[in-house]
Amino acid sequence: MTTDQPPAGEPAPKKAAEPSGVDLARVALRAAKEQARARGDAAQQKKQARRGGLRSGARADGRDPMALGAAINRLLNERGWETPAAVGGVMGRWPQIVGEDLANHCVPEKYDEDERVLIVRCDSTAWATNLRLLAPQLVARLNEDLGHGTVKLLKVNGPGGPPRRYGPLRAPGSTGPGDTYG
Repeated sequence: MTTDQPPAGEPAPKKAAEPSGVDLARVALRAAKEQARARGDAAQQKKQARRGGLRSGARADGRDPMALGAAINRLLNERGWETPAAVGGVMGRWPQIVGEDLANHCVPEKYDEDERVLIVRCDSTAWATNLRLLAPQLVARLNEDLGHGTVKLLKVNGPGGPPRRYGPLRAPGSTGPGDTYG
């Protein structure tokens, strides 16, 4: 047996205030004004286009020329490329961020935007171990520069070896398993 009434002695729960008729009318009026303004702007542009093209007036317009830096910033914001561009800047300023000594032995390779992981390759296992010990301080410094949470993890790779030759035994001068056929 379920009732909507609270048990005796308990206060009734407060309901969220629902918008009244006046509030709903204001919202509808604001939306109608915005739609009318948009239709009016479109009609004005069509009329100008028929008269011989759109002409620039005394006021600022979306067609006005803009500085290259402003155009690039606008493109980055529209496409959502702020974080990858910032990380790319870090890769360019790597020696200033980590120091010359560390930068001579460790190079950033890749940034995984989904995982927020920066992958760094070192030229020796000793430098890779050193960088793994410094990783928390380096992640903090990178997040200070890029914004909180941009880099969550620093993955350090040691030196890459030569490409693996297939098979445990190889004959001298052999070009691989296909050299005995044809």
